[in-house]
Amino acid sequence: MTTKIVVLYYSRHGSTLSIARHIARGVESIPGCEALLRTVEDISNGCRPHQDPIIHLNELKECDGLALGSPVWFGNMAASLKHFWDQTTSLWISGDLIDKPACVFTSSSTLHGGQETTQNSMMLPLLHHGMMVLGIPYSEPKLHTTERGGTPYGASHVTLGNKKPVLTEDEITLAQQLGKRIATIAQHLKGIKTI
Repeated sequence: MTTKIVVLYYSRHGSTLSIARHIARGVESIPGCEALLRTVEDISNGCRPHQDPIIHLNELKECDGLALGSPVWFGNMAASLKHFWDQTTSLWISGDLIDKPACVFTSSSTLHGGQETTQNSMMLPLLHHGMMVLGIPYSEPKLHTTERGGTPYGASHVTLGNKKPVLTEDEITLAQQLGKRIATIAQHLKGIKTI
């Protein structure tokens, strides 16, 4: 019985996508777990800048857990991701996401660019849907040593003006650990594996 974790992201320049891929690697390092990389439509110009499929509500309904990611947009989640959540009323009414584990991740161009407020903004719809939001516990050593991305709220990356998304080793480790954590918790909640 495969445990499916949706890794849903919006990424314009590739940094948030890079984190998504490392979270997916963490998920799939847990035996019996599968990561489904999905994105949302870009409402600003109707294009899809990356190759992953657009999420369908049924995939969210049927998943065992969710990792949600957005770049920082003025300290908030991207409009395209917010637009997607505004269309999930049917899942809220039916309670399809209640008690499923979720986590958040983000990227910004500056160190103090609003990562934690963006992560908090992504948590709000998850909490309204009754999901159980997970962070990165301080038992993870890299959380104490990272000099760029990574917070107890979730995985993150700081580009510091780099044109290409190059994650640091700490950022990669924290993203993969978050993927492992959500996969393990999802299995535990399904009664497949103990923590």
